[in-house]
Amino acid sequence: MKERLSHKEKLYIGIMVFGLFFGAGNLIFPIQMGQEAGKNVLLANNGFLISAIGIPFLAIISFGSTGTNKIFELASRVSTSFAYFFTIVLYLIIGPIFAMPRLATTSYEMSIAPFIPENKSTLYLFIFSAVFFLLVLIFSFKPSNILDYIGKYLTPLFLVLLGGLVVISFIYPMGSIKEAPVQPIYESRPFVEGFLGGYNTLDALAGLAFGAIIIESVKGFGIDKKSRIAVETMKAGVFGIVLMGIIYTLLSLMGAMSLGTLSLNLNGGVTLSQLADYYLGVPGSVLLGLIVIIACLKTAIGLATSFGKAYSEIFSEKHYLSFVLGCLAVALMVSNIGLNAIITASIPVLMFIYPLAMVLILLSIFSNWTDKMPSCYKITMGFTVIASILDAVRVLPNELKQNSFISSVLSTSEQYIPFFTSGLSWIIFAFIGIVVSLIVNIKRKPSSV
Repeated sequence: MKERLSHKEKLYIGIMVFGLFFGAGNLIFPIQMGQEAGKNVLLANNGFLISAIGIPFLAIISFGSTGTNKIFELASRVSTSFAYFFTIVLYLIIGPIFAMPRLATTSYEMSIAPFIPENKSTLYLFIFSAVFFLLVLIFSFKPSNILDYIGKYLTPLFLVLLGGLVVISFIYPMGSIKEAPVQPIYESRPFVEGFLGGYNTLDALAGLAFGAIIIESVKGFGIDKKSRIAVETMKAGVFGIVLMGIIYTLLSLMGAMSLGTLSLNLNGGVTLSQLADYYLGVPGSVLLGLIVIIACLKTAIGLATSFGKAYSEIFSEKHYLSFVLGCLAVALMVSNIGLNAIITASIPVLMFIYPLAMVLILLSIFSNWTDKMPSCYKITMGFTVIASILDAVRVLPNELKQNSFISSVLSTSEQYIPFFTSGLSWIIFAFIGIVVSLIVNIKRKPSSV
């Protein structure tokens, strides 16, 4: 039994962490945040980093802390019913409902869209996404060595090209960050908005999906003791997490500087394409688009196979391919509503699921303490669900919030619930849940003597 990973093994795990989490779609959100935050970009970026890389990293550690290797097992600490609900919803979000369609539309926005007349965009998006998901299906039958080849050569090539674009943009900035205009939403609370913006990466949810893979890799190197698994995973994952943080920060700064030349765009994919065209010309834009397509394709294949495997384990192991086909069919339909619509529609869902994921992660990390209180998971998560529902309602489209009942609920919540308007009321509810759990546990102790 080994106590520590070698430096080479740590580097391998670190690269794996980066490769699993950093898809091409992650490029669009820090760029967009930078454009919207303007001169407040650094404060916004600090909040973004906490939710976009800090929470996902804790998700990985939570598997090592509890000794589990599946989301369902982790969520079962609350209840079996919650485990089914949470696992099914989580894989829908990182699969066919949001993440996979976003990969297809991001690829389209950054490769094909700049060369297509706007009146033909709908047709070309459908053709592109159909071909995209057909390729995903082909590789999902039995992922071949080409995936290893892409992972081995694509990531360095992608980083080299992106690094070149970043260096050039800082040597020849489009504008000054100090003079960049700030959108109203980032005027008063840039840190909080940055934190909430990190939800869009879906990486806290992906951390729960990918954490087991990383933990198994650590175990594969001979680390068996639960406490050492958590420690070695933390050490090994630092490289990947730090690299992601550096890239996120540089991209957000680029977004803020771009306002000196470019106008505010509706999504970061358009801005990144414009940056590539501005600095590298058409050849650079084409090459960047090609690399993004392949990177998104590789990520989509991983998500499709993970979705098929997870759902077949829950429902029927004989129907893996059927689940993959269903996943791709839904993803194809959703992708054709466009990137902006996907991002807008995802906000209420993410505001609902993220607090649940974060509280589950935090409770699991402190499993040595929370496991001693049988009701802790159930009570704390019960209170958090209330906050999640309210947060989801808070960000519904304005036309839905005109309903008298919803309007009354929102008005009452804004008046009496701390941090509600900031989208962080789940912290209060989770804290109350933990306090109640402590009280319940104290009252149970005498009766067990």
